Amino acid sequence: MKILVINAGSSSLKFQLIDMDNESVIAKGLVERIGTVDPTTDLTYEWADQKIKQKQLKKCDTHAKAMEIVLGVLVGRDCTASEYDANDGKAHLTGTGVIADLREIGAVGHRVLHGGEKFTASCLIDDDCIEAIEENIPLGPLHNPANLMGIRACQEVLPDVPQVAVFDTAFHQTMPPRAFRYAIPNEYYTDLHIRKYGFHGTSHRYIAARAQELLNLPKGNKIIICHLGNGSSLSACVDGKCVDTSMGITPLDGLVMGTRCGTLDPAVVEFICNRKNMTPTEVLNMMNKKSGLLGLAGDSDMRNVTARYEAGEPNAKLAIEMWAYVLRKYIGSFAAAMGGVDALIFTAGIGENDAAGRARAVEGLDFLGIKLDYDKNAKVRGQEAKISAEDSKVQVWVIPTNEELAIARDTLELATK
Repeated sequence: MKILVINAGSSSLKFQLIDMDNESVIAKGLVERIGTVDPTTDLTYEWADQKIKQKQLKKCDTHAKAMEIVLGVLVGRDCTASEYDANDGKAHLTGTGVIADLREIGAVGHRVLHGGEKFTASCLIDDDCIEAIEENIPLGPLHNPANLMGIRACQEVLPDVPQVAVFDTAFHQTMPPRAFRYAIPNEYYTDLHIRKYGFHGTSHRYIAARAQELLNLPKGNKIIICHLGNGSSLSACVDGKCVDTSMGITPLDGLVMGTRCGTLDPAVVEFICNRKNMTPTEVLNMMNKKSGLLGLAGDSDMRNVTARYEAGEPNAKLAIEMWAYVLRKYIGSFAAAMGGVDALIFTAGIGENDAAGRARAVEGLDFLGIKLDYDKNAKVRGQEAKISAEDSKVQVWVIPTNEELAIARDTLELATK
């Protein structure tokens, strides 16, 4: 079966078409600038050994129209000037087809950010599922509406194809109350469902399962997964099940990230509001979009900040040192919470590709039994590899994540039941 995986943002639609017979990616791409003030919509598309880096199409106002673009390129249908093209009469996208007919798409899997406490696993999308996703919009105000737009667009364009929702928060629902509750009056949990939910769950679940296959771990094994990218989070897992995670009720909590500040004293919000005459919403926007590496060093890209750090720039030095310091604190605290650790795993953009970042993350953690083989570590970029020293009591690995494949696997299982 061929599965179409959709990850809808507020103005974007990311997609992959996966052949589940061999779990290979047939095609993938991204439609950007949907419904924005920009005069054009951008398409990036890869198939076989070919790639369209960016094709400007006529302004696309809705996710449903973006889905038509996606399905059009998958079957190699030309986009006419009246529909999509920005300027020259044709979008020249014939020859992009990887399927002969849309009926080859057996099911669609959707990444949905927030499932609240209602969803502990992926589910087939029906009216009840959509209603529950809508109910969780207050918990995921930026992402859940966009995810719903993607779902409704697919329902409109592919009305007879099974649709599956895969929730970012579901993997973390195995946390015990002592880990997910906040020490505030009970009514705020019972009435408003304020608690730690955690995110990047599809990635953490994929890595946790892969670690059980790959690492030859004992029963009761304890692993810490470091999903390090522009957004970053850790999870503590026992036998592949989450017992704690670094993000909270929103993805703002936890580590220092590209544009997010991570954990801080909540009274800072009121203090800034009073001193800077800002609203709480404005302060949270600053903490989400203008903080982290960007706020400290003026750049959210770890590669750029690292280059400036190596050149001796003070702000970049502080940003890198804080990033690594907070990460080490979380690794240590999760090891303490689990009563030990058997494996430490790095994944996502920074975790898979930044050898220096991995080395900084474990600096000084020898007392936990974590020892890196620095030569091995320096050579690993984007592939599965053990990077711990031979005498390390804790296995240290790089395992590339594959959220789209995890979504496709869930979709296949549910769509074929």
